[in-house]
Amino acid sequence: MVASMEALAQAVRERAEGLGFDLVGFAPAAPFERERELILEDLARGHLTGMSWITADRVRLSCDPEALLPGVRTIVALGTAYARPEPQVENAGLRGRVARYAWSRDYHDVVPPKLRTLAAEIVGLAGKETRCRTFVDTGPLVDRAAAERAGVGFVGKNTCVLTGRFGSYVLLSAILTTAEISTEHVAQRDCGSCQLCLDACPTDAFVGPRQLDATRCISYLTIEHRGPIPIPLRSQIGSWVFGCDVCQEVCPWNRARPFAAHEELAPETGVGANLDLVELFDLDDAAFRQRFRGTPLTRAKRSGLLRNAAVVLGNLGDPVAIPSLAHALDDVDPLVRRHAAWALGQLGEKSSEAPSALRAKLAAETDPDVMEELLAALQ
Repeated sequence: MVASMEALAQAVRERAEGLGFDLVGFAPAAPFERERELILEDLARGHLTGMSWITADRVRLSCDPEALLPGVRTIVALGTAYARPEPQVENAGLRGRVARYAWSRDYHDVVPPKLRTLAAEIVGLAGKETRCRTFVDTGPLVDRAAAERAGVGFVGKNTCVLTGRFGSYVLLSAILTTAEISTEHVAQRDCGSCQLCLDACPTDAFVGPRQLDATRCISYLTIEHRGPIPIPLRSQIGSWVFGCDVCQEVCPWNRARPFAAHEELAPETGVGANLDLVELFDLDDAAFRQRFRGTPLTRAKRSGLLRNAAVVLGNLGDPVAIPSLAHALDDVDPLVRRHAAWALGQLGEKSSEAPSALRAKLAAETDPDVMEELLAALQ
């Protein structure tokens, strides 16, 4: 066993860095009272509508470390850098952009084994009576608040944790432990007068600094949202087929950060920075699962990803996409059909093939929602 809280902190830090965690901080496990009230307010205002798992009870639980691990004394907050350089694509064709965190293997497969190893190391260092519980962002812990309290970074106006070394391109995780580990005073930081992220958001999703209406966020709309994308927001999605990095790309904290060195998170292990949109419409459910197995893109499911692809093709405005979109009008999923109809409507002025495909489908379509999209696209 380690003799002091200070020595334990140093030992845990060394073990964490040896496992590949780029940022390590320690915080007392007091309740997150401010965050609890802020999230409950967002929930009441409807800013989290559509994410059914975010309930008032879950919010209260996520802000109460003692409820998550009885006897908890310390939060070990961790960060794993993931930024990679934007690749140069020759003959890009009809492609959609993917958020940086999703270029590689799913971090939910990469980070948890390291967390479990580190938790076992903490038990070995602090004594076998020590208990730990690990969290990535799927677990009920306010990870951004924990990272801020532990000095890993601070929550910026874009609601991302901004770190001094790696900017905001950092995957957060944490360990709650009953071990008492030395913590340090963390100086408060903020974005000052900068509001580049607020001004750059294509869908005006920011209600204010550190306040996000998730129902307007491109990341929510293209990943978590299961229904149709609201028509007024479709054109604002631009070329983002999965997620969005706009508020991070404009952030000054990301201008001089080093690139990550974790090979298990290299783009070559996943889908990379962009997707061939036309290719997606050839994938049935089985082919979709095979193509994207082990990557974050399975989160959107086939229907969501093809829905997004149709919207992006409509935004790109290239008539080359018309045959694929016309084929998508016969897709088994009505969600895909209705967004393909919208996209063809966007291309109607560029080629007579688009309205022809819409009229031909209108005679055979039975789903009322798809029919409504078809009629709207022909106007």
